[in-house]
Amino acid sequence: NIGGDLWNIRPLLERIGYRILSTYTGDASIHDIAKAPRAKLNVLMCHRSINYATQMFWEKYALPWLKVNYIGVAETARSLREMAEFFDDQTLTENTEKVIAAEMERITPALERYQERLDGKRIMLFVGGSRSHHFQHLSEELGMNVVMAGYEFAHRDDYEGRQVLADMKETAISRVVPDLHYERESGCEPPADLEQKKDELGGHLLDYEGMIAHMKKGALIVDDLNHFETEAIIRELQPDVFCSGIKDKYVVEKMGVPSRQLHSYDYSGPYTGFDGALIFAKDIDMAVSTPTIKYMKPPWRKKESGSDA
Repeated sequence: NIGGDLWNIRPLLERIGYRILSTYTGDASIHDIAKAPRAKLNVLMCHRSINYATQMFWEKYALPWLKVNYIGVAETARSLREMAEFFDDQTLTENTEKVIAAEMERITPALERYQERLDGKRIMLFVGGSRSHHFQHLSEELGMNVVMAGYEFAHRDDYEGRQVLADMKETAISRVVPDLHYERESGCEPPADLEQKKDELGGHLLDYEGMIAHMKKGALIVDDLNHFETEAIIRELQPDVFCSGIKDKYVVEKMGVPSRQLHSYDYSGPYTGFDGALIFAKDIDMAVSTPTIKYMKPPWRKKESGSDA
């Protein structure tokens, strides 16, 4: 629940009619977590941080998981629709469409204004978890050009999708962090129509396609950048905004490039759901539009000009 992400999503789910039994967030309680095996569907937002738990629930309790993305207008709508499709419930389906229509009517005028202002801006994304993938959707919805994306602590399946897991070889780290598997609990059976649902849900049920599948031709894919590499890439790609975390923020801003945090949201956010898309658009617009950052002189320019100012 980074920066209150769930707080934007919970009201949407409750308006549709879902009963949320348990959440694996920073503000969850042990009592909530204990109720998790009773759920009918496990929704997975961050593939890197919590996919081990969802896989455990699947192996032990036959609890299916659905890869969702609540960052971006279209992706939020897609995730809500696929949840309703999983349950194949007419009321949930109708309520989902009503909620999406109401939210779109409410946010579209403001969103279009930001799209006009941000169209063509160059954005770089270097975040953990699945966020560099998630935020590509929202950035592109706003008309921005994602020129670089990557992760600090991702695994191959975060980039290439879960289909690579079967071919990955064990390494020395496997002795320290073993690949755990679990026995199926007695009486726990998956839905009878699971295979049909997997075909219907666009490859998001018990699967994840990875970030590379979404990357545009010519965009740069990176992994675990250090600050030297970050500076070199910024000089080469000349982005309008760099989105990362606190370790990179001030290094980047000293280069005269605005930076927004996608972990703590710089005391703004959250960026999830329909409201979150507007907050993100407003924050990025402020970042790229303010002239303040242009007055920052990086150390090498001070040396070139012979000025200490």
